[in-house]
Amino acid sequence: MDTATVLELVKARLGLTSAVRDTYLAAIIDGIVRELEDEKGLALDGANPYHLMFVVDFATWRYQNRDTMEAMPRHLQFRLHNLMIHAGGGASDV
Repeated sequence: MDTATVLELVKARLGLTSAVRDTYLAAIIDGIVRELEDEKGLALDGANPYHLMFVVDFATWRYQNRDTMEAMPRHLQFRLHNLMIHAGGGASDV
């Protein structure tokens, strides 16, 4: 996953034009990508627009809700579950 592209899209979504928060946003993005790959078992593909926009939306939500204990919104939960099901749908571990 190209984190530079994700960073630019997150900044555009948040309306940020300066590089003041780039380090913080990049850390959020890296953490999300690592979490999705290591904990959720997703193989993220930067060329897949669904994967790209999910990471952008998730990073934007994490940034905007950094001081709250609010649960992940349902639309993000549904999209995450769909990505996990789609990633494991063709594999057979039996």
